[in-house]
Amino acid sequence: MSIMAKYKADSERYNKMTYRRTGNSGLLLPELSLGLWHNFGKNDDFENARNLLKCAFDNGITHFDLANNYGPPYGAAEKTFGKILKKDFKKYRDELIISSKAGFDMWEGPYGNFGSKKYLISSLDQSLQRMDLDYVDIFYHHRPDKDTPLEETMGALDLIVRQGKALYVGISNYQPKEAEKAFKILKDLGTPCLIHQPRYSLFDRWIEDGLVDLLGNSGVGAICFSPLAQGMLTDKYIDGLPKDSRAVKDGRYLKTDKVLEMLPKIKALNEVAKSRNQNLAQMAISWILKDDRITSVLIGASKTSQILDSIKATENTIFSEEELKLINAIL
Repeated sequence: MSIMAKYKADSERYNKMTYRRTGNSGLLLPELSLGLWHNFGKNDDFENARNLLKCAFDNGITHFDLANNYGPPYGAAEKTFGKILKKDFKKYRDELIISSKAGFDMWEGPYGNFGSKKYLISSLDQSLQRMDLDYVDIFYHHRPDKDTPLEETMGALDLIVRQGKALYVGISNYQPKEAEKAFKILKDLGTPCLIHQPRYSLFDRWIEDGLVDLLGNSGVGAICFSPLAQGMLTDKYIDGLPKDSRAVKDGRYLKTDKVLEMLPKIKALNEVAKSRNQNLAQMAISWILKDDRITSVLIGASKTSQILDSIKATENTIFSEEELKLINAIL
C-alpha cells in the first residue's frame, strides 16, 4: 500500500480472532487486546505506531487500551492514537473498543492523581480532547485510593457514564475485598462494573487468591496485563542478558538480578512450550486464556511480528493435566 493510499482493513479480520463475552455484559472482546503503554510516546516512530494498530485490527484485535499518563511524556500515547485514529480508523470507530484510565500521577498539584471526582472527571475530559473523541468505550479507575471514599470514586465513574463520556467502566489493580465493595457500589448506582484489569502471568499469580472467583461469581470480566512478565516469559533471556533487552536498557520495571534469579524456571518452561509446539511467549498467553473467566489478554508490541506471534497463542489454549502439573512443579 502506498503512503498516500487510504487504509482499508482486511476483510477477513473477524475470521482471524476469537471473541469472549465480558462477564455478564453484552460486550465481546477479542482474546488479545493491544496496549499502548510503550512505543506510542512523543519520540517513538509514528509510522511504526500506525503499522502496529493496523496489523492488530487487520487480525481482529478491536480493543486498544490506553491511560492518561502513557507516553512519555504523559498524554503522548493518547495524542499519537488520536492522530492515527483520524488518519486511518475514523470510519472504523464503531468497530473499535477504546479504553483509557486515570489513577496515577498526571499533572502537578493535589488534583492530578489518585481517585477524587475532581481528578477523574478532569482527566477523562483531557483524554477525550487528546484523542479527539466524544466518548471512550471503557474508562477505568487505574488503582485504588485509600484516602478517597470508594463511594466518591465509584460515583465519579457512574457520573461519567451518565454524562455519555464512557459506555462502560472498570477498575484496575484492586484487591478482592476492595473490588467486591466497588462492584456493590456501582451495582447500587445502576452502572455495573464491566471489567477488572489486573496484572497476571505464570510468574505473578496473585489473582488466583480470590479475585478470579470473585469476578466469575460477580459477572465481571477480566483483562490481564503483563502476561509475559515484562519479557521474562519469552525466549529473549534463554541465553543470558541481551544488550538491547528491557532489563539491561531500562531497569525501572525489570531488574537484571530478577531475570537471572528466574532463569532456571524460564528455561524449564521453555521446554514445556516446545513440547506443545509453541514458543514460551505463546504458551504464557495460552496459559492465561485456558480459564474462560478471563476475557482478554493485554499485549504490548514494538513490532508487527510480535503481534502476529502472540495471535498464534489463541490457537491452542487447552492444557492437559500432565502439562499443568509440570508447570506448577516448575513454578
